[in-house]
Amino acid sequence: MKYWLMKTEPDTFSIADLERVKVEPWSGVRSMFARFHMRAMSVGDLVLFHHSSCNAPGVAGTAKVVRTGVVDETQFDPASPYFEPKATRENPIWDCVDVEYGSTFPYLVSMDRMRADPALADMHVLRVGRLSVQPVREHEYHRVVELGQIEPPPVSPRKKATPKKKPSPKTRKKPGPAKKPAKKPKAKKR
Repeated sequence: MKYWLMKTEPDTFSIADLERVKVEPWSGVRSMFARFHMRAMSVGDLVLFHHSSCNAPGVAGTAKVVRTGVVDETQFDPASPYFEPKATRENPIWDCVDVEYGSTFPYLVSMDRMRADPALADMHVLRVGRLSVQPVREHEYHRVVELGQIEPPPVSPRKKATPKKKPSPKTRKKPGPAKKPAKKPKAKKR
């Protein structure tokens, strides 16, 4: 069994949407790296369901891969933002997996919370944040699931950074009137 993190924008498709529909194809992925990861998935693999591009990004729950090698239908729809003009039914370019709802965490596991946890320091999502489908180590998966059950500590209000005062430039004495050179005493005539 393998473990994965899959990102979605909650205003497009959230954990609540997956809970409502139960099973959904993970369509619309247009990254070769993400496609590579989905092609490496197997039925039964476990997924961290991550909300991204929102006010509070983080892991909202879990899902499970229930079908692999699914043709991504959005590539054939000219009205879709994921339309691929070179794709044909005989030769599709994009495929995906079907995921099934697992659970919704009582507490969102925020990116800040994951960054603060030493057990998650090497987690892919904290280093290569833009990739929408990425592998997760087994201990990372279980730790994120554990954190989703524990109320996060209260967030202390951040102190506003006070701008450091720039040292004032050293004031130079303005040159005053030029001093006359001291006069040599005149020799007295005798």
